[in-house]
Amino acid sequence: MSLVEHREGIEAGRLDMFVDGAFAFTLTLLVIGRDSIPASAAELLHMLGGIPAFAASFSMIAFFWHGHVRWRQHCLRADGRGLFLSLLLVFFALIFVYPLHMMFAGLFNAFSMGALPSEFVLDTSAKMRVLYVCYGLVFTCMAGTLALLFRHAARCERRDGLSPLVAQREQLTWMVPTVLGLLSALLALALPLTVPSLWWSLPGWLYVLMFLIGPLTRRFQRKHGMS
Repeated sequence: MSLVEHREGIEAGRLDMFVDGAFAFTLTLLVIGRDSIPASAAELLHMLGGIPAFAASFSMIAFFWHGHVRWRQHCLRADGRGLFLSLLLVFFALIFVYPLHMMFAGLFNAFSMGALPSEFVLDTSAKMRVLYVCYGLVFTCMAGTLALLFRHAARCERRDGLSPLVAQREQLTWMVPTVLGLLSALLALALPLTVPSLWWSLPGWLYVLMFLIGPLTRRFQRKHGMS
């Protein structure tokens, strides 16, 4: 290993530690107890009611973090583009944590008919529009950043004489949530505030189409003869 490669490996490791730490910090912003300790059994039960929203939010943060972990497997070197996009992902993650928590806390509160606590109640069309738009746009930015990271990884592998197919498949994988988040935000903007409340579930149901990742990646693999 040359001195340059050794130095790049150290820089890549430092970047990864920073990204990991930043994602870990976002999880502390989601902690169910926040800055208060329950003083009674009733307060404890109220706090524990936030576990479903916390679990869903935790899973979403882990989803994006693991995307960055997989990217590093294809781009071992440290370069300016990878650094910029990784920092951009962290930037969006620190913004995403707020609409993320509000979205899931509000949804679980609505589904449980108020049994599960939420500081944000989805009781008006205007609130749902704002939340869907904010969530969808930041969701799109995070997924789009990961798609760009894998695009960069594919270019690096091609430049090094390696097959870029796996990185290109990952890029396709992240294009699906990128498009869905944008469509959800646009639909929330397009819906009139006067439509029945049931219509406001449509921007959320769009995310169910994430299942398309499976068929699209399998089609990509068949097309390129990947096992």
